[in-house]
Order: sequence, then C-alpha cells, then structure tokens
Amino acid sequence: MACFLVPATEAIVTTIVAKAVKSHEAKAEEQTKVKALGEDKLPLSKKITRLSGFLWGGSGLLAFEHLWHGEISPFFPFLTAAKDPSEMAAAFHEMATTGTTMAVTVTAVWAVLTIVSDKILKRKSHESRAIGGESV
Repeated sequence: MACFLVPATEAIVTTIVAKAVKSHEAKAEEQTKVKALGEDKLPLSKKITRLSGFLWGGSGLLAFEHLWHGEISPFFPFLTAAKDPSEMAAAFHEMATTGTTMAVTVTAVWAVLTIVSDKILKRKSHESRAIGGESV
C-alpha cells in the first residue's frame, strides 16, 4: 500500500545531505587549494549520492508497482487506503514494518558495498605505489 514512502523519504533526506556534504567538500578544497582526498578514496558526497540513487530507484519501482495494482491514484488522497481509516491503519503498519525493513536493507547493502569498494581502492593504491607509481 504505502511501503515505498519510507525509502522515498530516506532518499529525499540523503539527496539533501549529499548536496550539503558536496558543498562542504568544495569549500574545504577551495580553502586548502589542494585536493583534500587522495586518489585512493571516493568523496563522501559521491558515496551518499550512490545510496540516494539506490533508494530513488527502488522507491520508483515500488511506486510504479503500487500504481499498476491500483493502490495509488493520481488524484487526492493519492493512496487508495486513505479513503478508509481502517485501511489507513493497515497502511501505517505496512510502512512501519515492510517499508522500514526495505530502507534498512538497502542502506546495509550500500554500506557493505562502500566498505568493499574502499578496500579495493586502497589495495590498488598500495599496489601502484609499491611498483613505483605504475598501476597494474
């Protein structure tokens, strides 16, 4: 019914946070006039933007699926469950259980992928330094 609203809300928040972090990184880089991060590390703003992309994509697909099944409509109140208070209680329960589980799962998978990519980039950086600056 409305489970896609939880990851969509997280996507909105992460998009705003990514823009703020990117702005902060640009100001810090401008003040130091040197690239703040090494070549072996992705900026935090890019990592958060990836999470945002995962969340937007999943939320969009879920919203389309709910639209396809007639659970949301293009007219107010948008959620068909909002027409009846007893159905809205079921929608809130679904958001609290299914929606939260989906958002947490996507965030956990993103965290694991981010850690793995950082380790891979760090290993490549160490290998290229050991060979004398040439990449393998």
